[in-house]
Amino acid sequence: MSDATISIHVDLPDGSRRTLEAPEGYRVMEVLRDYGLPIKAECGGACACATCHVRLPDEWVDRVIPALDEEMDKLDEIPSADDNSRLCCQILTDQAIDGLVVKLEPDSIHEQELEIAS
Repeated sequence: MSDATISIHVDLPDGSRRTLEAPEGYRVMEVLRDYGLPIKAECGGACACATCHVRLPDEWVDRVIPALDEEMDKLDEIPSADDNSRLCCQILTDQAIDGLVVKLEPDSIHEQELEIAS
């Protein structure tokens, strides 16, 4: 891993935005969790639960490494998922995604923790 950091902008369902600094080589899910955002991420990043569902703005969809079959299979289990949906446990931080914007989807939030993170 590198000493370089990148910025990730996280839009929460309440309309607020958090900007996080992250080292390269980490899963976006880990970054959100480490900053105390209310992400469920029940499997801890193993691509086994689909509880780290985020949505990317159109301009970011093609800039992030495409989802592999395993992630696509999990996304198919989420009724609200669309072409902009990703599991943030499958997105690694690097300079190519500096400034990434993700919207944390309601189905991936611990509701009781949302007030604490605000």
